[in-house]
Amino acid sequence: MDFLGRAADAPKPEGLDGEFAAFFAAAARELGIWVHAGSFHETGPEEGRTFNTTLLFRPDGSLAASYRKIHLYDVEIAGRVSYQESRTVAPGAESVVTEVNGVPTGLSICYDLRFPELYRRLAIAGAKILVVPAAFMLHTGRDHWEVLLRARAIENQCFVLAAGQIGDHDPGRTCFGRSMIIDPWGTVLAQAPDAEGIALAELDLSRLATIREELPSLANRRL
Repeated sequence: MDFLGRAADAPKPEGLDGEFAAFFAAAARELGIWVHAGSFHETGPEEGRTFNTTLLFRPDGSLAASYRKIHLYDVEIAGRVSYQESRTVAPGAESVVTEVNGVPTGLSICYDLRFPELYRRLAIAGAKILVVPAAFMLHTGRDHWEVLLRARAIENQCFVLAAGQIGDHDPGRTCFGRSMIIDPWGTVLAQAPDAEGIALAELDLSRLATIREELPSLANRRL
C-alpha cells in the first residue's frame, strides 16, 4: 500500500488555522524561509471524514497555498488487503500551482504520484517544480518510488522534490523513505540514505529552459 494512512491514535482533525498550521507558520517566520509542511488531516466536509491536506508557507509565516489530495487509496484483494481510504478521507477537487520565489510549483500528495494526468495538468498550468510528500510502503516503494518520480520529471520536464517518510509506523507499517530531488531530464540530483536525513540540491532553472527548448515535448503535445 502507498498512502498516508490513519493510525488508531491519529490526531484530531484541525482547520487551516489549527496547531499544525501554526507550528509550521512559526517555523517559516522564525527562520525566514519557505516551508512545505507535508500533509495533515484537515477538518472535512462531514463527520468522520477528513481532507488529506498539504500546506505551503511564505518566509513571513503567511499561508501561500493549500492542496487537498485528490486520489484516495481504495483496494480490495481477497484474503490479502482490504483498505478503503475514502471511508475516512474525502477527496480534494482542485489541482494547485503556486509560486515559490517566483517559480511556479505544483502540489501533490503520495498516492497522487500514480496518476500522471494530475502532473500533466500542473505542468500545463505552468509548474516548473513538482512537490511530492509521501509515505510509500516498503514493498511498493522499493520497486516503484524512484521509477514513478523520474517518469513524472521526464514527461513534464519539471524538477521533482519528493520527501518520503521512512521507518516503522503503527499499526504495522514500514515506510520506504529514500527522499530525492530529480531534474527535468530524470537525473537524480540528491537522495537521502535509508535513514532520517536531509537531501539538498541546487535547481538550475536555465537547464530546465534548455531541456524544454531542445526537446519540446510539452510544446508538441496535442491532447
